[in-house]
Amino acid sequence: MFGRKKRQLPRLKAAYDDQLLATIDAAKDRWDHAKQTEEAIADADNQMTANTALARQTYLFLYREARRRKVRGKHISAAIFRD
Repeated sequence: MFGRKKRQLPRLKAAYDDQLLATIDAAKDRWDHAKQTEEAIADADNQMTANTALARQTYLFLYREARRRKVRGKHISAAIFRD
């Protein structure tokens, strides 16, 4: 009765970790697209700059959450914060 949750916890953690990694990949793609769009347009307005900053902050938030949870993936490394 009481040991049931302990056995399910690793499966739940793995499922949510996989979902977090997929979300991080999608956020990274959105950030890269926003950066490329901003660089391609000569007269980027404030809204475009704000959208790029929002995409960056979303990605970094998810990245920090993955680091806090100690999620292992092919994209999780300390090199992100060197820019």
